[in-house]
Amino acid sequence: MPPGTPVRDFAAAALPMSVVKKAIGASVNGQLVDLTYPLNSDVSLKLVLPEGHDALMMVRHSTAHLLAAAVTNLFPSVQCGIGPATDEGFFYDFVVPRPFVPEDLEKIEKKMQELAKQDLPYERQIWPREEAIEFFRKRGEPLKVQLIEEKTAGQKDVSCYTIKDRDTFVDFCVGPHVPTTGRLKAFKLLNTSNAYWKGDAKNAPMQRVYGTAFFKEDELKAHLTQIEEAKKRDHRKLGKDLGLFMFHPWAPGAAFWTGKGTLVYNLLANYMREVLIPAGYAEVKAPIIFNKALWETSGHWAHYRENMFLVESRDLAEAAKHSAAAKADGPDMATKAMNCPGHMLMFGSETRSYRDLPLRLHEQTPLHRNEASGVLGGLTRVRQFSQDDGHCFVMESQIGEEVTALLNLVKRVYGDFKLSYEVKLSTRPAEYLGELATWDHAEAALKQALDAAGVSYTINAGDGAFYGPKIDFDITDAIGRKWQCGTIQLDYQMPARFGLKYIGADNAEHQPVVIHRAIFGSFERFIAILIEHFAGAFPLWLAPEQARILPMADRQLDYAKGVLAQMEAAGLRATLDGRVEKIGYKIREAQLQKVPYMLVIGDREVAEGTVSVRTRLGGDQGGSPVGAFIAAARLENAERR
Repeated sequence: MPPGTPVRDFAAAALPMSVVKKAIGASVNGQLVDLTYPLNSDVSLKLVLPEGHDALMMVRHSTAHLLAAAVTNLFPSVQCGIGPATDEGFFYDFVVPRPFVPEDLEKIEKKMQELAKQDLPYERQIWPREEAIEFFRKRGEPLKVQLIEEKTAGQKDVSCYTIKDRDTFVDFCVGPHVPTTGRLKAFKLLNTSNAYWKGDAKNAPMQRVYGTAFFKEDELKAHLTQIEEAKKRDHRKLGKDLGLFMFHPWAPGAAFWTGKGTLVYNLLANYMREVLIPAGYAEVKAPIIFNKALWETSGHWAHYRENMFLVESRDLAEAAKHSAAAKADGPDMATKAMNCPGHMLMFGSETRSYRDLPLRLHEQTPLHRNEASGVLGGLTRVRQFSQDDGHCFVMESQIGEEVTALLNLVKRVYGDFKLSYEVKLSTRPAEYLGELATWDHAEAALKQALDAAGVSYTINAGDGAFYGPKIDFDITDAIGRKWQCGTIQLDYQMPARFGLKYIGADNAEHQPVVIHRAIFGSFERFIAILIEHFAGAFPLWLAPEQARILPMADRQLDYAKGVLAQMEAAGLRATLDGRVEKIGYKIREAQLQKVPYMLVIGDREVAEGTVSVRTRLGGDQGGSPVGAFIAAARLENAERR
């Protein structure tokens, strides 16, 4: 076929038309393109059918354009920002005269459906760069002008996409998109939020419209059902209802843990100690504030400073009184955003031998990261948090064995919480420290350890830390959502930057390798995940209140106090509701607080030395001797059922 033949025409000549008609795009030499993409040489060609991640992202990106077309049609004065696809759906940002209201979303979605039914073509057009800039400038789209100027500097031409024609909708975009709006059959607008251009509060305020899209209507309905279930499980609501934590505007992004919440927090912290100390870890505590020299040495001052809380010391303040230069240099301290640099200092504080390795350090002290206020959300994105953080200093020859041990630790911990998980190997990012050969060696070492352990995994290209590749663990909760929690990161860079050495068996100095690792990730985020995973109904061993004793009348109160004393002596967390209320009311309140066991006491129980056991879900379980219930509860605790 002649050069310039579109993908669709080439495919039609080589494949059944039934297949070609299903296609929404193509992959040419691994690059996603439209079906109108011209073929000018021999290529590796694969049609993209309505299945898989790439196709779904294409559908969602195209639906974001459909959203923008509907908005600009209904509200001609709006300015368009950006509209990417996401793992959950898509969004589009707009500068609007007033915030959108729910009625607006209904109108916009109805207009999207009208445009979809018209089966309008998406067309890629290549414009001269200056023509595109002038076009969007005349349309009153300064944000598009800014994007073109920033992203196409040095180019002669730019890529734009229309829906039907320039008057219906046009956007500066590299695509690809589905052939026509008629391919978009299952979409839904969800909500709006405030946003800022480029995420910077100094820029123009915007309205972000969120939506989602799928290949089929039943997939969309299943997702919307999941969203409704997620609302019921929202840790922010349940955390308040169950009295676990609170927030206050005077401490943005930092949780206040109540007595119950602190109990859960400490249970998790101690659980992790029980796991790690027998595995050879030493728990340590390093300072929270360090001189910037530490962060310069680690590389964080250059690569991460905007995410750190900077602190001016008294020494700097005194120096600034006498030298303008001292003040111009800026703050000289920062709160720690991670534990690893402090652990480097601890390793380097004394002479180490190969016999000391692996050296495993574990720390749970608070960390601080200066997250933008717009991204803070409950416990899942905070400014103050703690991690089950650990650093393993190993010899090169110990990497495989150590990573295998860590993989087994991850399996054990997630198993205790009944959490399934998937594994990703995240490789070198665009910005990285060190030599390319070192990175290749580090990535190969992790891959070899995963293969040796028989762990299935996917490659997450370009998502490694700036200092080394990593293994990431995505857990799946009770309603099918995935959360990235655990990580194992291999690091050759930081030991080199800190000049760490150990004396080998050959009596010569060698550089250790550091394995950064966490399993929970942050305690805050993991607690949020657990709250939503269990819908607030923690398993017995993790419940802040394990049993509530409910006497039916005042005359059973003394007996109830005796039961409480026995339970406390056995190490169980129990409370006594001695209020003069109807027993049904007391039971209902205990159920709302997700208390695992309710022990009802009436005259019969007092006479027989028993309790009537109720569970939060199973209802009445019948009578049980107090000692038998305590023994069963202790066993359930110990087995972490």
